[in-house]
Amino acid sequence: MPDFSLITQYGDRFWDGTLITLKLVFLSSVLGLMIALPLALARSSNKRRFWIPAYSYIYFFRGTPLLIQLFILYYGLGQFPVITDSFLWPVLGDAEWCGLIGLTLNTAAYTAEILRGGIRAIPRGEVEAAKAFGMSWAMLQRRIILPRALRIAWPAYGNEVVLLLKGSALVSTITVWDLMGETRSVFSRTYALEIFLYAAIIYFLLTFILTRIFNQIEKRINRYLVCY
Repeated sequence: MPDFSLITQYGDRFWDGTLITLKLVFLSSVLGLMIALPLALARSSNKRRFWIPAYSYIYFFRGTPLLIQLFILYYGLGQFPVITDSFLWPVLGDAEWCGLIGLTLNTAAYTAEILRGGIRAIPRGEVEAAKAFGMSWAMLQRRIILPRALRIAWPAYGNEVVLLLKGSALVSTITVWDLMGETRSVFSRTYALEIFLYAAIIYFLLTFILTRIFNQIEKRINRYLVCY
């Protein structure tokens, strides 16, 4: 029989952990999107000096586990005196900052590929029509390419943010007191397996809310979208 008294006894810790999880997911998704936009444009370029660095970045972060990336950031970089003696150490020596950086760099790679798919899905006639009006490259990207690509890629991007939410549980392995970190701490005190059930319910509710939000935004931004 589940011990529901644990909810009232440790509810404040679940709440604090949930807030940290939401903060990490929100900041990393926003920062990751900002990094992904130029990466997607570079990845879509025909010039090798642009797409090769972008491809290398994306290939590395998509081809290695997020857990290893977090370990390298938090445990690995601290092994080098050039890092510990630099102005970067107050940031790289903090677990929450390393978790944010790791999640941001990882989701940026996946988001860049999602946006690249959106860019490639834009009908070529729209691009040619914009060029015929004399739009510059910058104006073409700002008014045609990126807005259209974001609309096309929005459902996939919503899935990526949901995966980011669930993947954020890994930051607990570098001593971040997010929802999973607090859950593991409470379990180490109580040895009550239902603690993980309560955490799973919270993650499920957060996922459900995120999915609903993205679905509503998708309906709004695609209200007047012409389908071909």
